[in-house]
Amino acid sequence: MAKKQEIDARHYDVVLSPHITEKSTLLSENDAVVFKVAKGATKPEIKEAVEAIYDCKVKGVNTLVQKGKVKRWKGRPYKRSDFKKAIVTLVEGSEPIDFTGTI
Repeated sequence: MAKKQEIDARHYDVVLSPHITEKSTLLSENDAVVFKVAKGATKPEIKEAVEAIYDCKVKGVNTLVQKGKVKRWKGRPYKRSDFKKAIVTLVEGSEPIDFTGTI
């Protein structure tokens, strides 16, 4: 296991929530987890936050900005907000992060 880090309040400001979709579930078979993160978060900040919060060892972090879709409500168009996603790859052989077990 990774060495135990101090969990700081800023770690929860970086990692906002897990992003659970069909595609992210398929990625979990390859030791990868997808999170919604703050727009200004950098890869080293994301890595540090995930290691501190979930007590695991991170191999790599890939980020992308998902552009918001244009939708309609009562005939009027509006745009969903953009958000940043991080695909976090865990070290091979480490215990996977389970989000459904704690609910």
